[in-house]
Amino acid sequence: MAAILPANNFESGADVLKKTQPQSQPPQRRVLAPWADTLFSFLAHGAAWLTLALLVGIIISLVIGALPAIREFGLSFLWTSEWDPVQEKFGGLVMIYGTLMTSFIALLIAVPVSFGIALFLTELSPNWLKRPLGVAVELLAAVPSIVYGMWGLLVFGPILATYVQQPLQSALTGVPFLSTLVSGPPVGIGILSAGIILAIMIIPFIAAVMRDVFEVTPAMLKESAYGLGATTWEVMWRVVLPYTKTGVMGGIMLGLGRALGETMAVTFVIGNMNQLNSLSVFEAANSITSALANEFAEAGEGLHQASLIYLGLVLFFITFVVLACSKILLSRLKKNEGTRT
Repeated sequence: MAAILPANNFESGADVLKKTQPQSQPPQRRVLAPWADTLFSFLAHGAAWLTLALLVGIIISLVIGALPAIREFGLSFLWTSEWDPVQEKFGGLVMIYGTLMTSFIALLIAVPVSFGIALFLTELSPNWLKRPLGVAVELLAAVPSIVYGMWGLLVFGPILATYVQQPLQSALTGVPFLSTLVSGPPVGIGILSAGIILAIMIIPFIAAVMRDVFEVTPAMLKESAYGLGATTWEVMWRVVLPYTKTGVMGGIMLGLGRALGETMAVTFVIGNMNQLNSLSVFEAANSITSALANEFAEAGEGLHQASLIYLGLVLFFITFVVLACSKILLSRLKKNEGTRT
């Protein structure tokens, strides 16, 4: 029989139920040591600041080491091609040109090939071939760079000279500009050979990133395009690439950074000549990394060593500019995507 409540202390049925039902207890937080959060925050901040400190330390050490060459040559070091350790006259134009040109050739070859590999693996490859082919492409990244250099010098160089350089020189003899572009002794080493070797080395990185970002494209978008009658190429060009362009640009920048910093493979096949006789892609040249690898151990203290460190500072600046440009480009792409949505 229900109890009769006083009129001046009237409560609704819901309030009575709340009082009679057992109240659920709030979840108990696990008690941690009072110093655990503080230690975790300290370690996280320390890791971040350590990275910045290392970066600043590298920059300062490069500037201090290159200071004698900076005082002696100034910015003219960047467009002077003479490199004479005997007379202590140094200019980094040949090395800077070789670094930029080989990286440009590598990207020119690697980006289309990587796109084709990623397209085949994500859209066209049968299931039984997709996994082994993907593993084979990724294994190219595990090959040491010195192996690429030896293969390029002993195997690829003679093939390039016999079946590419000599026929091109014979076919383009007397043709303005083109004959200069393929001139030089047909020995198979030079800027083009170094660029091709670099392209082979960076293809696994760019292709792996492209494949991963292509696979995250929603299946609904691609199926809708196929349902409207689009071909595989149209789906990739008009649907997948616009959706994944940020990741694709990140993969290309990753490959460019790998090409700019490569040392041993370029040293084997670029020719290591500190003169720029012509703009031929078959001409032997030099790069910043190969010059450092060849001369730094034997360079005496003074302008020679300082000039080599100056080259390292220039390479650091080039990679910084490339990274900054890629960040700006990626931010603009994200901004455009945000305005469209």
